[in-house]
Amino acid sequence: MNTKKIALFTFLLVALAQVYVPASMILNQEKVWRTGKEYKFKTAPIDPSDPFQGKYITLSFAENRIKIPKNENWLPGEFAYVSVITDSAGFAKIKAISKKEPATNADYFKATVSYVTEDEPNQVIIDFPFDRYYLEESKAADAEQLYRQAQNDTTQTAYALVSIKNGRAVIKDVLVGETTIRELVKAHQKK
Repeated sequence: MNTKKIALFTFLLVALAQVYVPASMILNQEKVWRTGKEYKFKTAPIDPSDPFQGKYITLSFAENRIKIPKNENWLPGEFAYVSVITDSAGFAKIKAISKKEPATNADYFKATVSYVTEDEPNQVIIDFPFDRYYLEESKAADAEQLYRQAQNDTTQTAYALVSIKNGRAVIKDVLVGETTIRELVKAHQKK
């Protein structure tokens, strides 16, 4: 009888852990999404994507590099804390990078170093942790097509709206001008 109680208790404990872990991950993302400070990251054109990678738009960012002093050593794959500010046009700009979490009240997120240039001036190129915007399967292909068209149109500005809080960043939406990609897809599919 005692072993049955232990087995039942163990089963319940494992079941709760299996629910708790993904639920806490979702709730943490949701908290950043709802209460983080919003930044607009201007996107850049991308190469064609692989249709087998899932239903999302692959994003590339125009502002993904920062000049560094020659005596700073950064390596590809290394983690970096990226502090951001808003420029005069209202778009996010990298203010600084650090190997340590910023002690100030600056808005920052954790990212990965993609590449380090060795010419003058030295620059660190950052891989942002929010380079995919997931959509419903029925909308993803149209969204990718409309997004690419906007990137090729010099009169359009495409950007990702990202919420940043306590070192975490969550993509909220992708916009072309002031219209969300979802609204563009909806209008396109009605035609």
